[in-house]
Amino acid sequence: MRGAVIYGKGDVRFDEREAPRITQPTDAIVKTSATCVCGSDLWSYRGINPITQPTPFGHEYCGIVHEVGRDVSSIKPGQFVIGSFFASDNTCPHCRAGYQSACQHRELVGGAQAPFLRVPLADGTLVATPEIPPDDLIPSLLAASDVLGTGWFAADAATVKPGKTVVVVGDGAVGLLAILSAQQKGAERIIVMSRHDVRQKLARDFGATDVVTERGDEGVARIKELTNGIGADSVLECVGTETSLTQAIRCARPGGYVSYVGVPHGVTLKADDLFRTHVHLHGGPAPVRRYLPHLIDLIWNRKIDPGKVFDLSLPLAQVAEGYRAMDERRAVKTLLRP
Repeated sequence: MRGAVIYGKGDVRFDEREAPRITQPTDAIVKTSATCVCGSDLWSYRGINPITQPTPFGHEYCGIVHEVGRDVSSIKPGQFVIGSFFASDNTCPHCRAGYQSACQHRELVGGAQAPFLRVPLADGTLVATPEIPPDDLIPSLLAASDVLGTGWFAADAATVKPGKTVVVVGDGAVGLLAILSAQQKGAERIIVMSRHDVRQKLARDFGATDVVTERGDEGVARIKELTNGIGADSVLECVGTETSLTQAIRCARPGGYVSYVGVPHGVTLKADDLFRTHVHLHGGPAPVRRYLPHLIDLIWNRKIDPGKVFDLSLPLAQVAEGYRAMDERRAVKTLLRP
């Protein structure tokens, strides 16, 4: 089969790859209905994460179960399923506490930008839809695999509650769906920090009430101005840089909550500065599996439409253009169809 392979900085190819097969009795093989390019993939595409050898790429997926190992009992061939970027057994102490991305037996699910995908620990990782979905729901179900689940975790980790004021730092796909998540959790005011017209429109579609274009000291000052000098109850950091995390912490009120779900690169925090803020910090790799049943239900019943975050759809064979478009900010998020 052919799928996405990254060779180095700016070099993603639709190349010949070995078809996945059952290697453990707890595996499943999924025939991919849709996959996509993640913002975190761009760290490697831009050469920030070094690539030392050709590597199959992609970690977001949904599709039809093609084959299962002999020990798989809850997932059956023919079902439509969604899974997370981390495989988990969903039974270990960390999983039972709701942190499947820290499962004691977790495995990274990679190589999803391809027609077929091996998913380890299938019973604990995959969640089936009630039946085969109509085609128009597939983008939203795909979003649940990562960016919606991560955005939901951002809102959950920052204890977003009805009537509260929320700031979202970052207007990529995760940030946009963090806005949707905060809106679903009842936030009264949702302020997005964004400088891009197209993304600002999507942000408002998802529930943003205010847009702040300033950054750094000016951005913090603007948030304080909008909150009568107090700061936000919850701040959702969805980028992963030191600048964005520092800004997020400074935008929170004393005793406020800051979540961080952007994959960090070169981030350091000064304990003395943090000590004086009285903020609560909570984040990390999103435990998407915790939220999948609820998110699938919301999507299935058409209460939310996170698939709108995909503003470019391409055949999988054009995966290189999908990366270029996101790298050049011509697309928020690229959907790929095998």
